[in-house]
Amino acid sequence: MDTRSIFTGLETEYAISQEDIARYQRNGHVVLRHVALREDVEAFRPLLREVVQQTVKQQDRQGRVDDYSALFQQVTNVWRQNERLKLFILARRFAGVAASLLGVPSVRLYHDQALFKPPGGKPTPWHQDQFYWPLDTDKTITMWMPIVDATRVMGTMSFASGSQTEGALLREAISAEANRKFAEVLAQRNFPIVDYELQAGDATFHAGWTVHSAHANQSDRAREVITIIYFADGAIIVEPDTPNRKADMEVFLPGQRPGDRAGSPLNPVLYP
Repeated sequence: MDTRSIFTGLETEYAISQEDIARYQRNGHVVLRHVALREDVEAFRPLLREVVQQTVKQQDRQGRVDDYSALFQQVTNVWRQNERLKLFILARRFAGVAASLLGVPSVRLYHDQALFKPPGGKPTPWHQDQFYWPLDTDKTITMWMPIVDATRVMGTMSFASGSQTEGALLREAISAEANRKFAEVLAQRNFPIVDYELQAGDATFHAGWTVHSAHANQSDRAREVITIIYFADGAIIVEPDTPNRKADMEVFLPGQRPGDRAGSPLNPVLYP
């Protein structure tokens, strides 16, 4: 079977507005509707569910599964599992949105993650993604796309608008204690807190330094999400200044060292 026939809209351009670009650059996050066509999400959903179920069941020993203390089930670099998943996750359509929001001509993949928060899943603490990334640029962005309709009670995201302009607010990994400290800083600096409800195929995009969290899943359904992280092509790997960044360099930029232009075989150019 021609695997490309299972998706219909992945090679088309998403019509992003200048208003949305300005909103992202001002707030550090934006919500965009219908980034993936409903029929493409419906074709992708069973493929992703199967990989998550199989990987979690096998308790993968290669660093792709981490339950984060019952926050969610996580599988990383899903795109490497099979060609059909690869077609969706490496889609030019999504990467083009990332490049437009960042204001750069070309982006590479950092990695993807399936994040499934089961019923009863706890809140995800406040954190900043770029704390983990050993890159010399702030031109980084994450697409967060539910593959099921996601209400707030299922565990959608909250963002601290404008927090991306502050760089590293804390030098701590995600934890309950860091969550408490972030909450104090956000209150002191009076960042507006924004969240969204999304339908399957809608997506939020947020900057690497944007402080964000996610609600608990208080529903009776799993919150099923695919995230894709992009960075501007040309970024240089910096000397890891934390064990977290050292681990990220080894896992997501394999074979590369500080001073190298980031671009291992796990980081293909996805746009243009």
